[in-house]
Amino acid sequence: MKKEDFYKIRRQLGKTQKQMAQLLGTSLKAVQSFEQGWRKIPVHIERQMLFLLAHSGPPGRKESRCWNIRKCPVEKKRQCPAWEFQLGRLCWFINGTICGGEPQESWEKKMKRCRKCRVFQSMLPTP
Repeated sequence: MKKEDFYKIRRQLGKTQKQMAQLLGTSLKAVQSFEQGWRKIPVHIERQMLFLLAHSGPPGRKESRCWNIRKCPVEKKRQCPAWEFQLGRLCWFINGTICGGEPQESWEKKMKRCRKCRVFQSMLPTP
């Protein structure tokens, strides 16, 4: 996650740096360092930020499931943890999802692919 993304997501959530630090279980100094680019944003912080963002929309909003958007064949859906746990709009959050026909191994590799996907992009703040 880039420092600009961290900042935009915090603003989208309507949180101060102090409030964000409390939500993430980290220090105010850490949040400031993430936003200034002085410190790399750890994977667990990125995941938590994105999880909060995914759940921050208006109640009752209707979103498509990833397998519908990507038109996944039934045999691929049955192998995918996102399908198994019915997390079609949180597919990016679940490791081992079957995107592009193969399981995604690491968070870094997965997020490289997910950042290009409409499902993931639909929850991001607009530039």
